[in-house]
Amino acid sequence: MSHQTADGYDPSGDAREVVPGVYTISQRKGGRIHAFLLDDAGALTLVDSLYDTDGALVVGAIERMGKKITDLKHIVLTHAHRSHIGGVAALKKLSGAKLWAHEWESDIIAGERKSQTTTYVPKWPWRVYPIQLGLQLGVDGHAPCEVDAFAREGDSIGPLQIIHAPGHSPGHLAMYWKQRSAVFAGDALATWPALSLGWPGLTLNGKQNLRSLHKIDDLRADVIAVGHGEPATGDQIDKLRQLIRSGEIH
Repeated sequence: MSHQTADGYDPSGDAREVVPGVYTISQRKGGRIHAFLLDDAGALTLVDSLYDTDGALVVGAIERMGKKITDLKHIVLTHAHRSHIGGVAALKKLSGAKLWAHEWESDIIAGERKSQTTTYVPKWPWRVYPIQLGLQLGVDGHAPCEVDAFAREGDSIGPLQIIHAPGHSPGHLAMYWKQRSAVFAGDALATWPALSLGWPGLTLNGKQNLRSLHKIDDLRADVIAVGHGEPATGDQIDKLRQLIRSGEIH
């Protein structure tokens, strides 16, 4: 049973089903962050790993689904910012799952390099400036973890097709589950605190991000799952598509 609040945060850590086989787990810390569990005939794939380093929210959600942590076969990371990679080291160790990321992000995940910074100048949305500042200062570290394999454009991992979607970071990935008409856009888009083409203060190259968004939009998915905020469906997708067409970057 989910205990989701009005702002999209689920304090229980339950996996809430978005469409059949696609579950979201949310956490307030890190900016209303979401990770996604995909159940493909009993084999689980995880997209991102939330903020906390112990992976407990993900483990608990898997157990409440009636499954074991060892049912997790793949972990795919959209990019190497702390909100997305916090629990990956613990979850990889507990599950034995294969860890995938873009090659450009891999040494950050391994703890060999800091995430590339953007700017100290406050950018909209103003309420996420503490996250932006933390990235600039490099104070928000994570437990290092070796990537097992590099994910590239067109690869198939579990039920997912990989899409290289640079802009937020050079190695940023999106993913598409065709059978569920669901795209996982990472931080290329956001639905919290408002619908937007990502967060400008944490996006390295806004024009490149917009080009990636046109690739994502071309898929015409029925669900757009994002890293920060609730998955978009229906009218929200129409509004995001309008933003993409207009190229409206705050």
